[in-house]
Amino acid sequence: MDFIFEGFKQSVYLLISLDREVIGITFLSLKISLIATLLASLIGVPLGFIIGAYQFPGKSALITFFNTLLSFPTVVVGLFVFAFISRQGPLGFLGLLFTPTAMIIGQFILAIPIITALTISAVQGIDERVRLTALTLGANRIQTSIAILSETRFALIAAIIAGFSRIIGEVGSAIMLGGNIRNYTRTITTAIALETSKGEFGFAIALGLILMLVSFFVNLIFRYFQKR
Repeated sequence: MDFIFEGFKQSVYLLISLDREVIGITFLSLKISLIATLLASLIGVPLGFIIGAYQFPGKSALITFFNTLLSFPTVVVGLFVFAFISRQGPLGFLGLLFTPTAMIIGQFILAIPIITALTISAVQGIDERVRLTALTLGANRIQTSIAILSETRFALIAAIIAGFSRIIGEVGSAIMLGGNIRNYTRTITTAIALETSKGEFGFAIALGLILMLVSFFVNLIFRYFQKR
């Protein structure tokens, strides 16, 4: 039990002293996840809106497809992206493997299904009277779409937050695509895995506490918008 106590004591010291490496890892993790979430939102929200708001052949199959992707193993995503951007892959000439960009791509792919599926659910849950009222008032298709988006704005924000929450704690694809390189691609989760294997529990616990704090605030925000 002594090593646990010493680990917590060391972690508190690292946090209070604002250890440079701990802070750097934290900011890199947030940067990668925020960029991936933003990019996924730019595609996932419009795509989810189109699927949810309009009727077309294959709609049910498409919804089932995105719902299935919600539980897609992260390590498999990492495997496919790795195959495409490795030196032998079709995109190997870009030199993306073991870079923050590769990690962003992996997290982007993981976030899209969540944001898309939750957006579909939010749009389908809108009262039909919203659309009918807009049409009655003479709104065109674009204006009607804006009215629907306005009604679902809190649910859409919750969908985006859920996507971020999913990828901030990602470790499988992050290690495969980023390589866990110190001061370059080492994130909170990959650093925790490495430091634990090295027996550096203080450093790992410090990062674990930060990740728990981030997750706590993200979930608080998510619940706030979910209830609106």
